[in-house]
Amino acid sequence: MEPIVMISVIVLIVFAAFAGILSRYRKCPSDKVMVIYGKVGTDKDGQPRSAKCIHGGAAFVVPVIQSYQYLDLTPISLNVDLRNALSKQNIRVDVPSRFTVGISTEDGIMQNAAERLLGLKLNEIQELAKDIIFGQLRLVIATMEIEEINTDRDKFLLAVSKNVEIELKKIGLRLINVNVTDITDESGYIEALGKEAAAKAINDAKKNVAEKDRDGEIGQALARKDQRIQVAAADASAIQGENDAKIEVAQSEANRREKEAEALRIATAAEAVQAAKAKQEAYIAQQEAEQTRAQLEMATQQADVIVKAQIAKEQAQIAADAEAEVARRKAQGEADAIFAKMSAEARGAQELLEKQAEGMRKLVEAAGGDSDNAVKLILADKMEQLLQIQVEAIKNIKIDKVTVWDGGKNGDGKTATSGFLSGMMQAVPPLNEVFKQVGMELPNFLGKEKEEGAVAENAPAEEQ
Repeated sequence: MEPIVMISVIVLIVFAAFAGILSRYRKCPSDKVMVIYGKVGTDKDGQPRSAKCIHGGAAFVVPVIQSYQYLDLTPISLNVDLRNALSKQNIRVDVPSRFTVGISTEDGIMQNAAERLLGLKLNEIQELAKDIIFGQLRLVIATMEIEEINTDRDKFLLAVSKNVEIELKKIGLRLINVNVTDITDESGYIEALGKEAAAKAINDAKKNVAEKDRDGEIGQALARKDQRIQVAAADASAIQGENDAKIEVAQSEANRREKEAEALRIATAAEAVQAAKAKQEAYIAQQEAEQTRAQLEMATQQADVIVKAQIAKEQAQIAADAEAEVARRKAQGEADAIFAKMSAEARGAQELLEKQAEGMRKLVEAAGGDSDNAVKLILADKMEQLLQIQVEAIKNIKIDKVTVWDGGKNGDGKTATSGFLSGMMQAVPPLNEVFKQVGMELPNFLGKEKEEGAVAENAPAEEQ
């Protein structure tokens, strides 16, 4: 039971922590600005921030070290009834107007609102905004004349909006709308300007009426003159038009008759040409039909011959292909047999070389690991065959005539003839000489070369 209780406690703690975190997650409504204050970090310069403003989002509010409030974005309407404001001409005027302001959502301006308006009531914000608007409105009026203010309202409103907007941003507000209801003065200057303007308008209207009457009379006279001229011109033009029309009618009738005659001639000639052309086309068609029948008969005969020749050609081709296939398969079989034979011979040669290599290895081991002595042993083993080959090389030499110069006995008791025969036998290389010819020496255990005695001098002999 204890593990279950512990697990339950842990789950409860995790759930409570999760619920606590969710409870600190705050979403900002679209018509408000959420201001989080406390420890909220630093700005770009590394200075601690007084507050963090959020519009149209959400954020976690850390318990203990952070808190939050809302700034209402609802527009604030201000009735600004300005009285006795001095103009540039030192004339006092009354400018009743209505301003609409609200909390700004710009990044920097919103921070100003958090620092200067957070915690203030609506009437306090209104009074603060009015003070700013009154001051700037008086300033703008002091830089303008009555005529400018009264006649050029756009310029006046633009100047007021510019000045008021700059000052409102300092406290986090923005100007939404400006509406000036009326402009009056105690001296009656604006009223006099209105009467002057009215009189001028009346005079201008009368003058315009007289000018219009004059222009009307002149216009009537000119209209009558133009009428008479246009009527006479119209009559002359009508007569000329009638004459031209008669001439055109006559010319048209003549052209019509000429064209009818030409058309009749062309039609008659065309009929004759068409008749002749029809006959010619009929003759050509008949000739083409005859040629077509002749070509058809020729094509039929050629087709019989060509078909037979084609069949014979195909039969010959099939027979040739069959013979070629037989020859190819036969050659393939022979090639496979040759390849198998060569493979077997190669394997036999490989095995022979491997056996020879193994024998050579054992021979070197028998010679005490000395490869030079091993080669000498091989030559000693083959010496009998080498001697037989030398004997075979000289045994078939035919001697037709032997000339012996025999001067008697030499100092050793041998005759010249016996010395000659002994020298000829010595021409067969002994075992040691064979080894010397291949650049080797006999092994010590096979004996050493015995020194020969001096050769007796031969006496001159006469030819028998």
